[in-house]
Amino acid sequence: MSTYQVPISDKTLQDIINIETGVLYPLRGFMAEDDFRSVVDEYVLSNKKDVFTIPVTLDVDKKVYDAVTEEDKLELLYEGRIVAEQTVTGKYETTDEDWRKVFATLDLSHPGVANEKSKSPYRVGGITKLTERSFLEGALKPEETKKIFREKGWKTVVGFQTRNPVHKAHEHIQRIGLEVCDGLFINPLIGWKKKGDFTQEAVIAAYTRMMDEFYPKDRVYMAGLKTQMRYAGPREAVFHAIIRRNLGCTHFIIGRDHAGVGGFYGAYDAHKLAKKLAERFELGIELLLTREPYYCNKCRQIVTDKHCAHYATHRTEISGTIIRKYISEGNMPDETMMRHEIFDAILNCKEIFIEE
Repeated sequence: MSTYQVPISDKTLQDIINIETGVLYPLRGFMAEDDFRSVVDEYVLSNKKDVFTIPVTLDVDKKVYDAVTEEDKLELLYEGRIVAEQTVTGKYETTDEDWRKVFATLDLSHPGVANEKSKSPYRVGGITKLTERSFLEGALKPEETKKIFREKGWKTVVGFQTRNPVHKAHEHIQRIGLEVCDGLFINPLIGWKKKGDFTQEAVIAAYTRMMDEFYPKDRVYMAGLKTQMRYAGPREAVFHAIIRRNLGCTHFIIGRDHAGVGGFYGAYDAHKLAKKLAERFELGIELLLTREPYYCNKCRQIVTDKHCAHYATHRTEISGTIIRKYISEGNMPDETMMRHEIFDAILNCKEIFIEE
């Protein structure tokens, strides 16, 4: 048995942390080739039972790839020090076709594609162990969120994934969740996002104000999830549901163009994949597939095309993209799109947008 050292990025380190805590259950390490191929081709791990839609892999350079064999050990280095170990179970090479299947494109303007293409194509699978335990401090842990939900007396919990501050469309969906379930778990992503996205500070500040002033305090809980956005659209929507199931949610909201970016996916492609997988497998979580909320200038309220006849004629669109444009230009979004209290909370942040 030989030992090799492999430097890792902060994104890879966070994957290791989330494997260790159980956020990425049932993964026990980075995917070997059988799991990788099964996830890419069939949306399920190689046992053909556990739905998993996003590859979670470790890339290495060609020198390590050529040398390493099964049962070897990798010492994983972050900023020059060993933070984790991996026992090797196999190695494989990824291809452009693999990533086309995951992202439905190879366009380098897609941030998920660009991120994967910036890595080595050589991957090594195996069970990981976090040796630097200090990285677990402050990490979101399923046993802790489940305990909190039990203490609140919530038998049903709806998870809401976001990378943007709350606006009126999201508020509409969240209130639907509160009608259905005992509690709402607002779980914003606070890991790697693309340039131009809202900062963690802005997202948390907006939701803190929303919870303080508008939502019933005993029915909403918020905690950030540190993981990278992959921008994989339909696949990532189901991946997000699996994570929230692991965290103790009984329900999860998948909205319009969930985890989409730049028009690469159809508005309800995530709904189609979610329905397909729910028919074939037991997901362990109920999916609330919500339509696009918009402001109807005739109905004079937030609606969706399920209960409003004016989508084509009186619709004012509300989205994170539109909100970002308003705020980046120094303008307050119309009150039909965002509450002024939320806008004020965002403006009080030191950094509103990710610069790089």
